[in-house]
Amino acid sequence: MTPEAVNDPAATPDSRVEALRLLVDSELELPPLTSESNNHIHTVYSFSPYTPAMACLRGREAGLQVVGSVDHDSIAAAGEMRDAGAILGMGVVTGFECRVMLHSAEELAAGRAPFATRKLNNPDSEGVAYMTVQGIPTGARAEVADFLRPIRVARLQRTRDMTAAANDILTKLGAPSLDFESDVVGISQFASGGTITERHLLYAMSGALIERFGRGRSLVTGLAEMGVEIPDGLRDVLTDRQNPFLTHDLLGLLKAQFLHRFYIQPTRLENGGELPDARSVVDFALSIGAIPCYAYLGDVSASPTGDKKAEAFEDSYLDELVAYLAELGFPAITFMPPRNTPEQLQRVSALAAAHGMIEVSGVDINQPRQSFSCPELGEPRFAHLNDSTWALVAHEELSDADPTSGLLHPENPMAGLPLAERVIAYGELGRRLVTERGVAS
Repeated sequence: MTPEAVNDPAATPDSRVEALRLLVDSELELPPLTSESNNHIHTVYSFSPYTPAMACLRGREAGLQVVGSVDHDSIAAAGEMRDAGAILGMGVVTGFECRVMLHSAEELAAGRAPFATRKLNNPDSEGVAYMTVQGIPTGARAEVADFLRPIRVARLQRTRDMTAAANDILTKLGAPSLDFESDVVGISQFASGGTITERHLLYAMSGALIERFGRGRSLVTGLAEMGVEIPDGLRDVLTDRQNPFLTHDLLGLLKAQFLHRFYIQPTRLENGGELPDARSVVDFALSIGAIPCYAYLGDVSASPTGDKKAEAFEDSYLDELVAYLAELGFPAITFMPPRNTPEQLQRVSALAAAHGMIEVSGVDINQPRQSFSCPELGEPRFAHLNDSTWALVAHEELSDADPTSGLLHPENPMAGLPLAERVIAYGELGRRLVTERGVAS
């Protein structure tokens, strides 16, 4: 059995998991485990070059002990992720990522929306925030899929409208126009519960621009004529005629430099759009025994994924923001250690502790150049992040059998302990659960 069968998006989840099982049984050589984990992996069910089974395998090849899926507006990866992780002897955390209005329409009307005109962690919109919901118990997946369905449908329609706007640009450039059903929906897993994202559209648009301008210097010349600013570090990559990741590289550049030219702002869910308000998602997540997290971005000087330009986000008002998140009921903040400076990380960690919030780490994976590893988690100063990751593993697995075993459940036998102590105890439980199953090595 080959890795290609594990990463076949046209195959069924069961067949991919079975392909992984056969691959492991064929005495696949895997490196030693590190202390690292990654709780923020996207799969083909949003936009990524990896199926859930392949994401687990790539994580294990990087030495990770825990992997976590957070597809945009979709929980479809969860079952395959858990099954693949079990084969590889890994801990798994499943969930989803979504965009929300940080305030409700009523709060906005009443003048109680302090961040409505501020840019939070979303480069494309003011007052709109990314958040994750993680540690979703198996029995809640169907309810989660129902909750996300209208969001997925609205996002599909908005992307359809953006495709029409993108086609106007492509036509003027003499590039092939895009067929939404075949070129955008056709490269997604929408029919299987996945989501259509801007990246699907930008991937298709990148292919059309490569077809129009060709590879090499002519592509860079064409992009310059479009008014796209190409960073020096990316110029050589884009002019490399043999670059196997050219379409993904161009996608990232277009997202940072060109998407705004045809971007259509998302609207509120209650108005037929795709954005619920944050409080409703927090309440829903807690009601099903999951853990909602605000996704801290922080001011960006250089994006590790190449899809964000240097820009200011939450740092100038972070104290005020975290206090507001606590009022909304957020029990956790998630962030990406490789993306932020030591000063940023120290500050967000201190604020999380001050407001009694769990710290959740992860590295956003959605394109083939990215490493699954997070070496920062091997440093002593981040030991508590490993504890919280393993706590999420225990939370998700124990909640499957008994909802009151959830980390935040009010009837949890440990509910009387301070949250930090509960996280450490659950971290030990998570390690023990996976160790008892055996670790692939």
